[in-house]
Amino acid sequence: MRIPLTVLLTIFLSATAAADSPATLRVDYYHTGDAESETFSLRQVVIEPLPWPGNPAAPIDTLRRGVFLFQVEDPDSGEIHYSRGFSSIFQEWQSTPEAGELRRTFEESVRFPKPDGVFRLRILKRNQAQEFASIWTVEIDPDDMLVQRVHEPAPAEVLQLHAGGPPASSVDIAILGDGYTAAEADTFAADAQRLTDILFSYSPFREYADRFNVWALNPPAVASGINRPSNGTFRFSPSGTTYDAFRAERYVLAFDNQGLRRLLQHMPYEFVVIMGNSETYGGGGIYGLYSTVAAGSAWSEYLFVHEFGHHFAALADEYYTSAAVYEATTGRPEPWEPNVTALYDPANLKWGDLVEEGTPLPTPWPKQEFEAFQKENQARRAELRASQRPEAEMNALFRNEQDFIDRLFAEYPATNGIVGAFEGANYAATGYFRPEMNCIMFTRHDVFCPVCRRAIVDVIELYAH
Repeated sequence: MRIPLTVLLTIFLSATAAADSPATLRVDYYHTGDAESETFSLRQVVIEPLPWPGNPAAPIDTLRRGVFLFQVEDPDSGEIHYSRGFSSIFQEWQSTPEAGELRRTFEESVRFPKPDGVFRLRILKRNQAQEFASIWTVEIDPDDMLVQRVHEPAPAEVLQLHAGGPPASSVDIAILGDGYTAAEADTFAADAQRLTDILFSYSPFREYADRFNVWALNPPAVASGINRPSNGTFRFSPSGTTYDAFRAERYVLAFDNQGLRRLLQHMPYEFVVIMGNSETYGGGGIYGLYSTVAAGSAWSEYLFVHEFGHHFAALADEYYTSAAVYEATTGRPEPWEPNVTALYDPANLKWGDLVEEGTPLPTPWPKQEFEAFQKENQARRAELRASQRPEAEMNALFRNEQDFIDRLFAEYPATNGIVGAFEGANYAATGYFRPEMNCIMFTRHDVFCPVCRRAIVDVIELYAH
């Protein structure tokens, strides 16, 4: 269903009038640094065109996931009026080799219901003890005359792909197109609807489908396709979406935060999916920021759901044999993500209530056979990309890989399908453990494990009521 912005705003205001929904305030800031240091500086304050879409009954983040946490505070009493955990491109970049050689600046944003008067914005970051510590504060007057209030019109009609309820009582997802021309608007709409339907075919999204709204917007691209420097494909993107993020050929991120926010502000949203018009395998997901997916890939359905798991519920990658762009961390801290652990204390495993009595911890699985296969498989994958082979060959490699994994795991029925602590996760072959032998966060599987499902439900219940 196509919804002009003026109609959308009327519907939104009518649905939220009883709750007297406040305006949406956005604070844009610069995040600058290198591998060892970081600083923040204010860029601008914006009142977005749509009212605040969030759950008024849950202003405080009780989950406290993410590398960072922001708080909106009373400057006199220190009372916290709103908070949310999140992660960022900067923190991912900070662990790359490049961050050890130079300083870079990334622009970031936080959004929240507009306070009635002057407030303090505080950014906190996890320290070595995995506790949040304050790293930046700024006082802001939301009624200052220099606050931005007027915006360019939406570049296309807003589509509503899935209707649950009023934005303030639902989880709102915005799908943003990248690389679809005006002539491909129907293709965008079909891709967005297909992936939306796929999301709600996965548990636990399926069981909570009536608590979600999904909106979509396609800014018409000048040329079809998205930016991919590694094979000489260069495209303009209003959100800066591109393959080869951090020089990883499959990693897709959007680097123009201003461009991204100018587009998203025309939809109610708490979560964002950037859908690229490409058949090349790729995607990405950052908690509280966005997820990306190559909608034309033969693996788009898996990519969409897997990457959305990162963005929506802060699920960690459970795989460890694929090449990573990040430098290895020193030590082995207990991860804050809900689905991986260092297993320092098996008797107090973070998902221990889901482990059946008598299950060995660590839990045995065919690790050696898996790793022997993956050593050759990953080498072949790198060879295909380096040789710029057709995408069909990569798709065939992935199908063969998943077939092997499914057959291998089926030979271990005693531990396949149970919750335990399986070594190999979080990009590390040893020292980190995942909850189940297989999960969509580990391989191109089609099911979330019970631990991941619970983590997703926690977020749904925070945002919807």
